[in-house]
Amino acid sequence: MTTGPAVFSIDAAVADRGISVSLELADAETVAVLGPNGAGKSTLLGVIAGLLRPSSGHAELDGRVLFDAGTRWVPPHQRKIALLAQEPLLFPHLTVLDNVAFGPRSAGASRADARRAARHWLGEVEALEFAQRRPGQLSGGQAQRIAIARALAAEPDLLLLDEPMAALDVTVAPMLRKLLKRVLAGRRALIVTHDVVDALVLADRLVVLDAGRIVEEGPTRLVLERPQSAFAAGLAGLNQITGTVTEQGLVSADGMSISGVLDDAAVPGEPGVAVFRPAAVSVFPEPVHGSPRNVFAATITDLEPHGDQLRIRAGALAADVTLSAAADLDPAHGAVVYFVIKAAAVVVYPAKTGEAL
Repeated sequence: MTTGPAVFSIDAAVADRGISVSLELADAETVAVLGPNGAGKSTLLGVIAGLLRPSSGHAELDGRVLFDAGTRWVPPHQRKIALLAQEPLLFPHLTVLDNVAFGPRSAGASRADARRAARHWLGEVEALEFAQRRPGQLSGGQAQRIAIARALAAEPDLLLLDEPMAALDVTVAPMLRKLLKRVLAGRRALIVTHDVVDALVLADRLVVLDAGRIVEEGPTRLVLERPQSAFAAGLAGLNQITGTVTEQGLVSADGMSISGVLDDAAVPGEPGVAVFRPAAVSVFPEPVHGSPRNVFAATITDLEPHGDQLRIRAGALAADVTLSAAADLDPAHGAVVYFVIKAAAVVVYPAKTGEAL
């Protein structure tokens, strides 16, 4: 699914890594790819960039075939694709200016034209003052800005970003995120990230990859508001239960029944998803009664600080309680407590299956 005519498409598999992905990007679209470690995100970027050969499949960029397994293979330097890695990987023996000029120079530009382009892009990332420095004289944030300028100076038709904020200090990441938001405007990009903030700020569309397959995709805010996968629900900070829609809410495969507010599109008897926020869960040492409420016996599996509250985990579910409430509750690992959620705090909506993805 894309927001316009597809100008990049890939349908490929890497058999020895268990990866099989079909994905499209429209013009001027930024797509964020998220997923747990080992999901295949970096493998996907490697295949697109030409650093890894797929076992089967096909990819095109603006009508140009990048690969057609068994018949055609375009090498990385001819693909007009730039890959921005977690580490800047600048040439230590070159000045910042010559690092950025490297792409245009390699493409055949004259030294003067390459340096002119380099100065332009250094200006775009607000780093022109570093032009004569060596990479060893830069901070991590400065070096990553130079790496962005170097990638863009090559005038790629597709920009790949692999965890661009991962190696940066938390105080530097917001500035770089703001910069990327500006330079990616009107540009085609695919960004792999673990940070939901990156997806919210930078991406038009979000793709969730798990075990080498796309398990969820759609407009970023919609995916986070109505997650279909457990991973996306975790990113959005929601508890999630999947099962079958009922007249009152939803029943899971193991018989757990939960009452909630049905979305207009939710149809009883069809697959559904129920979500609710950990902050909507109250925790009691004994069962409580009252209607309409959901009450579940829960065995505490983990306790962790969460801002000025305590997050109590019971398997896949979580509750956030105040520290004073936690003191009264005296929770402990392995203790059985009762999670209580008002039906009005639970939203039930259809599960996407098969072609719906």
